[in-house]
Amino acid sequence: MFGEIHNEQGERLDYTYHQGAEGQLVLIGHGVTGNKDRPFVVTLSEGLNAAGIAVVRFSFSGNGNSEGCFVDSTISKEVTDLRSVIDAVGNQTLCYIGHSMGGAVGVITASQEHRIRYLVSLAGMVHTREFAMREFGDVTPDKGCMWDEPDCPLSSTYMDDMYRIDSVAGLGSKIATPWLLVHGTEDDVVPPQDSKDIIAKTSAPTELFEIPGGDHVFNEDAMAPMVNKVVDWVGNQFRN
Repeated sequence: MFGEIHNEQGERLDYTYHQGAEGQLVLIGHGVTGNKDRPFVVTLSEGLNAAGIAVVRFSFSGNGNSEGCFVDSTISKEVTDLRSVIDAVGNQTLCYIGHSMGGAVGVITASQEHRIRYLVSLAGMVHTREFAMREFGDVTPDKGCMWDEPDCPLSSTYMDDMYRIDSVAGLGSKIATPWLLVHGTEDDVVPPQDSKDIIAKTSAPTELFEIPGGDHVFNEDAMAPMVNKVVDWVGNQFRN
């Protein structure tokens, strides 16, 4: 429907469009080392689409089948990727759903971008420096890999960006749109406290939905509660 989507660097961004009601659209962005085809992203997209909601799930540059280099994939670059997607889809009532690092991308973008009318953070990363130190502090940038995945080299570009941002918690006060935060209580990648820390900073209409026993990617019994909650919440926002 939207043709090819390219970012500011001219790199093509891979996406899948699920057709739904016209004029309203959900964009879904993934986390670090992820892509648009992660099982929970696909399941969530299908759940939204079954409710008549149009969805674009896309891979940030350097990830999945999108063009670009993984070593250049940073929060700051992905913010510009998201803006390019927003530009490409035209005049729509938009909800952005971001998982993990994609959640931080959403916070930064929504704090500056009025075209995001509704925001959802799934296990959203908030304290970026702490995350980088906790997960990759013992890995040498430009030599080692993220979580020992050979296709995901850890770059100094990525680490420098995480350290520079430090935390997006302070941007909570700049979020004015209705905002749903979903977090599993057993998330050992992005602690549930991240969601609590940022929701305390905002005066926007917010809701924190915690899933008992849920992990970072909403496996097993956490999948259905996550999908049902997001579908219901987004549907209610679009109807209002």
